[in-house]
Amino acid sequence: MADFLIITGLSGAGRSQAADTFEDLGWFVVDNMPTALITKVAELVTTPGSETQRVALVVGRAGGHYDELAGALVQLRKTGRVRVLYLEAADDVLVRRFENTRRRHPQNAEGVSESIVLERDLLQPIREIADVVIDTSDLNVHQLRDRIIELFAKNEAGESMQISVVSFGFKHGIPLDVDNVFDCRFLPNPHWVDELRPLTGLDDAVRDYVLDQPESGEFLGKVDDLLGLLLPAFVKEGKSYLSIAVGCTGGRHRSVVIADELAKLLAKRGFEPTVQQRDLSR
Repeated sequence: MADFLIITGLSGAGRSQAADTFEDLGWFVVDNMPTALITKVAELVTTPGSETQRVALVVGRAGGHYDELAGALVQLRKTGRVRVLYLEAADDVLVRRFENTRRRHPQNAEGVSESIVLERDLLQPIREIADVVIDTSDLNVHQLRDRIIELFAKNEAGESMQISVVSFGFKHGIPLDVDNVFDCRFLPNPHWVDELRPLTGLDDAVRDYVLDQPESGEFLGKVDDLLGLLLPAFVKEGKSYLSIAVGCTGGRHRSVVIADELAKLLAKRGFEPTVQQRDLSR
């Protein structure tokens, strides 16, 4: 069975950079793929004798009609394993990127901002069925490459489901590319302890302070019970990627500690989660 990957998402969010990374990983990449030809490509790849096993198809810009993509995915899944990678970014970031490159937005609405809103609306049904969503707002080209390798190279090694845990601060915004969000702002805040304020959740003093709170142990126990219910169900449904976010006010103390503890709980259940402390340096 062939392995197909659809790379899509908002214009300016990094589809081309993602395509370059998959090409470096050994995938056969077709850029600007017309949706009407996706099933034709699948027929060629699955022809007896074909040596092409992993195919990444970049859909966007002049590549075809987004409303045809969902139907093409149904047909594609009859011929092999299919995953959808969706790239997005915040509106202000996309506007800045288009202004810097002086490129026209493919939607060609009245302005760049209006074009982004239109495209986001058109792509919402595709985002909802995506296997992986990556928000590139705060990622440079090298960080996006590392993120893709982290997710897909590990999954190619045969793991049933790749899990990522990210800590964040609510005042900096909830991550756009996560499946589950846990709010730990109910825990006492180390920020209000003078000697702990300049430290982070990676420091032992902060870690001990957070975990010594009675609510922390109870919270982690409840989340572990929930994971025990959800994880086998996700695996059974064939989910390849799961992202879990943990938030506190600033993203430097409580959420950092809890994210690390969640990763340990996931490891005990046989997974190898990655941990990203998004707002640690803010």
